This record gives sequence, C-alpha cells and structure tokens, in this order.
Amino acid sequence: MRLLIAFFAAILWLTGPLGASDPSPLRKLMTGDDSRGWEGVGRLNMGGESFCTGALIADNLVLTAGHCMFDKSSGQQYDATEIEFLAGWRNGRASAYRGVKRAVVHPEFTFDGLNDATRVVNDLALLELDQPIRKHSVKPFATFHRPRKGAEVGVVSYAHDRAESPALQETCKVLARQSGVLVLSCEVDYGSSGAPVFVLEQGEARIVSVVSAKAMVRDIPVSLGTGLETPLAELKSILASGDGVFQSVRPTAQVPVRRIQIESARGSGAKFVRP
Repeated sequence: MRLLIAFFAAILWLTGPLGASDPSPLRKLMTGDDSRGWEGVGRLNMGGESFCTGALIADNLVLTAGHCMFDKSSGQQYDATEIEFLAGWRNGRASAYRGVKRAVVHPEFTFDGLNDATRVVNDLALLELDQPIRKHSVKPFATFHRPRKGAEVGVVSYAHDRAESPALQETCKVLARQSGVLVLSCEVDYGSSGAPVFVLEQGEARIVSVVSAKAMVRDIPVSLGTGLETPLAELKSILASGDGVFQSVRPTAQVPVRRIQIESARGSGAKFVRP
C-alpha cells in the first residue's frame, strides 16, 4: 500500500499541474437530446437512504461498485429487495424502473474501516434485475479491456449535487495503472460510486472501469477506478451459479468510515474517500 500511494504521488509529481491537459468540464444531461445514448446509466436507490450510479451491461444486469451494497452506518449489506434501478433518471422521471432480484459482491472485496486502498481492486457488484429492460431507448453497454496509461476516457455519473440528472465528463485521462486500479483525472463526488468509465471504441461507448473512490494527493484530486477483466468474469460466474442472495464478502471488523488516512513512504498524506 505504501508503494501504491508513493506511485500516485510520483505520477502527479511527474505530470505536474494539469494545465492544458485538464479534463473537460462536467456537462449536465438535462434534456432528452442531451441524454440520448446514455439512458443505460441510471441511479441506484439503496434502502431509501442513499444512492449510487450503475450501468446496464445486459438487459437484466447492472454493474456498480461493491461498497454501494452496504449501509454505511451499520456496515450491513442491503437486501436485494431494498434496491431500485432508475435507468436514465432525469428530472423526476426514469426511462425504466426496475427492482433487483439478485446481487453479488465480489468475494474478495472487504467493507470495513481498514486503511487499505487495495480494496479498490475488487470493488465491484453485479445486480440482476427483477425484469429485463427491453426498450429501444435504453441500451446496455459492452465492456472493454483496461485502457493504457494516457488514454482518454469519459464518465457519466450522478452525485449529491446532481442527484436528479446525470452529468457527462467527455474527456479525462488515465494517469496510471497499477495492480488492477486505474488512477484517473475524472471528477467524481458522493453518489458517483459505481459510475461507468467509458472509452470510445469504433464509435461506441464501452465500459472499461467503475468509479470506486476519490483521492487527494498533494491537494490534487484524482479518482480511482476498478479494473473489470478478471473481477467481472468472476462475478458473472458467481451469479450464474448463485442461490439468489448476496454473495458473502469478508466480514466487517468495525463500522466503516468515509475517510481513510494513509501515509506514503515519504510521509505525505493521501486521503481516500468513497464517493
């Protein structure tokens, strides 16, 4: 973990201020025209208490972050019946409303208060909807392999200050890749957890990562995304052979906290926050 944090700091030191290569600004998707093609991204309402962002990867499967499946105050997993997916949620209406039939959290994900940002590596959950979404306007997204360092990506997300309409950041960059984690210049905030990170491949938006956390290193914000290849394949296998309940994850040692303080090898602090 010390190596990982030192690596983040080194990347930011080498790239310097974000100057001319700054990410594009967030653009709220307020109208039908703005949202066209992004209706497969939706808001996940969790137990009537909080929300995350999720995205369709099949007509009955939603991909999101694993930590979204837990009540922050108790550390307990939400029951599937307490979760609702609002596809294309915008200004009080959704393109489709669905409950959740089954859900799996990656078995190697740990939801507790430990100071260990390596949890980002397996911070994934896959939700099976109670009914498929088969609308022409709501199309699932294909997934794609992990992008290279320096690649341009985009993010569509909800957040606490844009809970009623998603926002699109068309261009941000992969600052680093290490141990299944993508370090990104994308702008995220609370509610953005689980947001899909896209690349444009042959004119089609494909998901390459899921937003897991945000971090501050030397007062420069970065976001952390989970790599998909192996963890997503494992989740699909678990869901295919599961018994209709949440897959067990490592037990929580204590009530989770929202902010984690980790010291790097050089003694400079990096704060990891679940968005």
